[in-house]
Amino acid sequence: MKRDITDRDHALFEAGIKLGALYHQFVGTPLNLETLEGLEKTIEKSISLQPYLRKINVSINRDMVRDKLGRSGYCELEGKMLEVHAEIVYGSARAKVGLRYDKELDYPLMYIEEISKMG
Repeated sequence: MKRDITDRDHALFEAGIKLGALYHQFVGTPLNLETLEGLEKTIEKSISLQPYLRKINVSINRDMVRDKLGRSGYCELEGKMLEVHAEIVYGSARAKVGLRYDKELDYPLMYIEEISKMG
């Protein structure tokens, strides 16, 4: 490992991996209003298995799901329905990151909320 790569660098890299995995693993999952809360918890538990993740909160926009429900009674999870907040700790660095729909960009944007030193 190169010496000029810091704990901060690693924490941010791990954050990107976790948000990217979450997005690409679960977008497209069938859901409805009855299964929505269970899917939120399943996503949290699944991503929590990855190393360095301290906390994660996943929220799926109920109004968007309600609007997308078809005659079959379900829809597919879309990236813009997700709001995610996560905390990754690597060594002495803590990264608080998120994912939320950006209306102006019309895009589910991953972003850094805060990066700090532990202790």
